[in-house]
Amino acid sequence: MPDPIVIVDYDESWPLEFERLRVRTAAAVGDLAVVIEHIGSTAVPGLAAKPVIDLVVVVERRNVQGAIKLLSAIGYVHQGNLGVEGREAFRAPEGDRKHHLYVSPTDSEELRAQLAFRDRLRESHALAAEYEALKRELASRFRDDRIGYTDAKTDFVTTASRA
Repeated sequence: MPDPIVIVDYDESWPLEFERLRVRTAAAVGDLAVVIEHIGSTAVPGLAAKPVIDLVVVVERRNVQGAIKLLSAIGYVHQGNLGVEGREAFRAPEGDRKHHLYVSPTDSEELRAQLAFRDRLRESHALAAEYEALKRELASRFRDDRIGYTDAKTDFVTTASRA
């Protein structure tokens, strides 16, 4: 079943949806979570995005497996790292609005890069506008090719994360 890439204008409800998911997730993992972060484009006020919330539960490395077990107990389906070292991915519980949940240890390089990129976009309206234009162009070009879309953004994301 095709799942085309669609970029929509920023939605003021995204922070509220993140907060709803954060509260539920925090209740499940308890004090294993050091912090639960809103990442991805929906975490940047004003930035157009795919309407899918991304959140990451940050834990000490020794607590990764415990967090996986607790999240699985509330219906999340663990998918492994999906080829990205430093994070564990989950499919949302059946019946939930689509969102992406990850667990990352505090020392994860992937986590550092995600937070750096988010923070750079929040700090620079010009960078965010440039990223939005790129995403809209790529969504049109790679409408039914998620891998192509993601790969085409990589250089921009990597450069911006290190700036």
